[in-house]
Amino acid sequence: MSDEQPPPVPPEEAAEPQPDWAHSFGGVAEAYERGRPTYPVEAVRWMLGDRPLTVLELGAGTGKLTRVLAELGHDVHATDPDAAMLQILEREVPGVATAQAGAEDIPLGDGSVDAVIAAQAFHWFDLPRALPEVARVLRPGGKICLLWNLRNEKIPWVRRLGTLIGTQEQETDPAQALIFSELFGFVEDREFAHWQAIDRQSIQDLVLSRSNVAVLDAEGRAAKMAEVLAFYDEYGRGMDGMQLPYVTRCYRADVLDRPPVAADDDDGDTSRSDGDPPTDGPDDDMLLIDFR
Repeated sequence: MSDEQPPPVPPEEAAEPQPDWAHSFGGVAEAYERGRPTYPVEAVRWMLGDRPLTVLELGAGTGKLTRVLAELGHDVHATDPDAAMLQILEREVPGVATAQAGAEDIPLGDGSVDAVIAAQAFHWFDLPRALPEVARVLRPGGKICLLWNLRNEKIPWVRRLGTLIGTQEQETDPAQALIFSELFGFVEDREFAHWQAIDRQSIQDLVLSRSNVAVLDAEGRAAKMAEVLAFYDEYGRGMDGMQLPYVTRCYRADVLDRPPVAADDDDGDTSRSDGDPPTDGPDDDMLLIDFR
């Protein structure tokens, strides 16, 4: 998934057809893989700790975060609603369990993972549906972790780049829904600085992978690329490229204990609740076969 949030639509324009921002990435999946930055290892360690965990990644895209999780030894189950993005993830991070699914209908059993993590994706979720699903699949004491790569626009040339390619994701706190959710506890946050080396080709891939550019027609994309290349030729260093500074903004919160809810079985017995532990196998048995 991507990091951009679509700009607000004025009420008088709400009836007009809008570009499908959230589902715009399949057609630019290869550009996304080539052009997007990775995530700092220290950021992932801050969110998850040093002990290997069972981690569900939502909106995993082409696996930019997935490979960091796997390299740190976590047991990763990666989902994304876009088949083209997921195909690249499977190519780049072989052996990781995957499923084509959204955050609103997670193909995992109750209490089956230690952590749920999402990079550049949380703002695309239907949160009234997704947050209860996240809480459902987390084990007691489990945590939700969110992170975004944001360009450091305190630097003038980076700010100028933002005026060319869009800055909507820089202007709001994307984790507000988590902060006010009754399903999770206190939200901690932290930022980590890092750099992405870009050149004349990869800056085009970076821009093309943005949803607000991906939804343009061919003429609109060509015009935007001409602007970006003119900018690069002015600020870049040719074959030496340039270093694009990022701040990775991270959030983590523990799932709150939920009271057991009585559920009728076929015999009308309500003595066992959904909160009771399973008695017929280990937690891993609750992982559904959608993952391969």
